[in-house]
Amino acid sequence: MTRTVRQKSSLPLDMVLDFVAPLLRNRDVSFAVGISVILAVLFVPLPSVLLDLGLALSIALSILVLMVALWVNKPLEFSSFPTLLLVVTMLRLALNVASSRLILSEGQSGTDAAGHVIEGIASFVVGGDFVIGAVIFCILIVINFMVITKGSSRIAEVSARFSLDAMPGKQMAIDADLGAGVIDEDEARRRRKEVEGESNFFGAMDGAAKFVRGDAVAGIIITIVNILGGVLIGILRHDMPIGEAMHNFTVLTIGDGLVTQIPALIVSIAAGMIVTKGSNEGMASEAVTAQLGASPKALHLAAVLVGGLGLLPGFPHLMFLTLAGGLALIGFTVQRNIDRQRADEEAEARRPQTENAEDQADPLRIDAICLDLGTALMVLVNDIDASLPGKVRSLRNFFMTEYGFILPPVRIKDDARLKPHGYRISIQGLDVATDELRPGGRLLIDPSDAATSIPGERVREPTFGLNAVWIDASVEHEAEAAGFTVVDPESVAITHMTEVIREHLPDLLTFGATQDLIKRLDRDYQKLVSEIPNQSPVILLQHVLQNLLAERLSIRNLPMIVEAVVEVAAVTKNVTLIGEHVRRRLAVQICHGLEDTEGYVPVIVLGPKWDTEFAANIRTQGDETICTMSPAKVQEFILAARVEIQKFATRDEWPGLLVNPDIRPIVRSMLERVSGQTQVLSHSEVHRKARLKTVATIGT
Repeated sequence: MTRTVRQKSSLPLDMVLDFVAPLLRNRDVSFAVGISVILAVLFVPLPSVLLDLGLALSIALSILVLMVALWVNKPLEFSSFPTLLLVVTMLRLALNVASSRLILSEGQSGTDAAGHVIEGIASFVVGGDFVIGAVIFCILIVINFMVITKGSSRIAEVSARFSLDAMPGKQMAIDADLGAGVIDEDEARRRRKEVEGESNFFGAMDGAAKFVRGDAVAGIIITIVNILGGVLIGILRHDMPIGEAMHNFTVLTIGDGLVTQIPALIVSIAAGMIVTKGSNEGMASEAVTAQLGASPKALHLAAVLVGGLGLLPGFPHLMFLTLAGGLALIGFTVQRNIDRQRADEEAEARRPQTENAEDQADPLRIDAICLDLGTALMVLVNDIDASLPGKVRSLRNFFMTEYGFILPPVRIKDDARLKPHGYRISIQGLDVATDELRPGGRLLIDPSDAATSIPGERVREPTFGLNAVWIDASVEHEAEAAGFTVVDPESVAITHMTEVIREHLPDLLTFGATQDLIKRLDRDYQKLVSEIPNQSPVILLQHVLQNLLAERLSIRNLPMIVEAVVEVAAVTKNVTLIGEHVRRRLAVQICHGLEDTEGYVPVIVLGPKWDTEFAANIRTQGDETICTMSPAKVQEFILAARVEIQKFATRDEWPGLLVNPDIRPIVRSMLERVSGQTQVLSHSEVHRKARLKTVATIGT
């Protein structure tokens, strides 16, 4: 026969847990029952034991509210505070009514008539002396009503007004970030909800502060009524002597007033800390201590002033001098920490960049964009005032704004195989450009070779191949005064990198990058991408976007591009034809990008000779368009077009080349190697409101 042995457990604890568990599971019902109980207390007499329990609960709840207010990182994390403020205020008022009922009905029996909590407060705080109690009660009322609550209410009112006024600007900033691709739709939705919640919270706090002010006024009225009513009841109904009646009812009433004003004062302090937190994030203790101890000079000066006060005649010298010494010690500690942090940052800045653990663990990883620097150029990165990393970040923002394409991170590292002053730009692991910089020098751009009087090293500017001179930084102002363009080494590298990336944008738009762009679209457009009639809709969209970027067109208007692809993908699978349809939908964007300062679209057109030549040598086979023009004729056309384009390029002007729609892709493929910046557009891509201006003709 086996006997089942039950493990002993704490029976009272189990009973408590069994009672609390259903309440936690049904918090909505528990909250509703709690509100109903508070309302019932207003009308149902309470015995002194239950009144003590209610008063203890009120004090505990107010302390909990204060602790939560101290630990929240930002006001919106305690967005339920206005509702909670109403609940605790109603709880205090209900208990005040219940205690008043006991005081008036049982006050003749002694100072314990309204329970031990009120008696304990009366005896501990005021020592049973109702005069002292009345004075302290009045002081607490003034502190709570005139100082804390009034100030909190004013701050909440101003914060609500400013938050409401700032809502349109914040919403526009969120929309701008969303349009620029800095944030996605989910983040934008979260920020909009936060802005709306902030405005609603401070508005609710403005109204909730009135609860506490009304509670203070009600406390004064209830106290006066209880004293007068209690004394009259004691004298007239219970034949008590005037002195005894005054003592009993006044001590009870003052104790009751104190036991309700103490939690009211605690909750008011919590409300004040919430609304005064403002935009500071982090716990209140961290924000206050960090900002008070942020300036060693302030601490040292405070120590001197406090020490000076301690030397005045009649002052407690030891106390003030001790405080001054403590402030000075804190100041020295803060200064030492600041110096240590600054030294660590400088050491980190000087430390050469090394491959991280991820790079070492994955030797096959290829960086999308990499800038390798020679040993003499690492000062451009490691120096305290180095501006190259910041300009690289600005470069990424430029491409995001200009082309709607988020560049992958640019990796900057040293390479001992390069010349000391050399640098190399790599795209997808392939070296695409290299040149040299002179750290500490300046590059003078001299296209006409006119800067013969300024000493320096004659070179070719790396981006456009212009004549240039590396000069000493000391003669920079002299060169600028002579009218020359002078740039620093960081700007030379960034300009070179900008043009290199422009040429290789299609290579950087990988499948993963295309998916990231699709994820940033609204949900409806993400669904539309999946409906592109193709076995690999993302691949098809990637090829279309790559073609647009190859012709230096922005893909920021991705929703319109997706619509255009869906429109024509059901008719043809030819990426070139799909791209041509997309370009026609982007006619406004294309023409706007070519407009000059007067609002005209300058174009170069084909003369009759080349119109006839192309028309005679274009063949269509299904979706494919083939040019049968001889290589000699192609070379002749390229040279003729280059002559006309070069006339404007010397003035940094880039008019478009206007051709017939059926030959536009072919003409573009002929010119992309000799003039990649020239936009080749067809007649169908000219927007109806665009004002064309013919500036040259090829083959007149």
